[in-house]
Amino acid sequence: MRTMIYPGTFDPLTNGHVDIARRAARLCDHLVVAVLNNSSKKTVFSVSERVAMARLALKDLDNLTVVHYDGLLVDLYRQNEACAVIRGLRSESDFRFEAEMAAANKLLLPAYETCLLPCRIDLAFTSSSIVREVASYNGDISGMVPGAIVDSIRERFMRKANNPTETGG
Repeated sequence: MRTMIYPGTFDPLTNGHVDIARRAARLCDHLVVAVLNNSSKKTVFSVSERVAMARLALKDLDNLTVVHYDGLLVDLYRQNEACAVIRGLRSESDFRFEAEMAAANKLLLPAYETCLLPCRIDLAFTSSSIVREVASYNGDISGMVPGAIVDSIRERFMRKANNPTETGG
């Protein structure tokens, strides 16, 4: 069985993330969407909330599981006997960052492989940070995130507006 891993913070999951997950799921027997707890990022949503949103948005994909992971990606790769990690690219700067990460992970685990998928052009300028910014001003995020999670995101930002000290991650 060919297993691939699609890791990310997904704070929140965007339509671009969903597109990459769907395309990656067609390239392997099993896709593990790994929601990472990145200590260098201040997240709005907790890991459990991000996992729940990803599961809801991707529930129609039979060969996909969503997991929480906290640790080195190469360890998850080994545990799942993965053949590759999938990463989405929106821009040239994404390529540089992903190439550096792939090289570092290859040093840690020589069998490590990375597949870089360019995103659809209509999704190239949507990022989780843009979604958070638009949602923080009560803007329309319905074209940026899966419909199944729009209300969850809006509710979080309405609560944050009413309680500015609230944090998610």
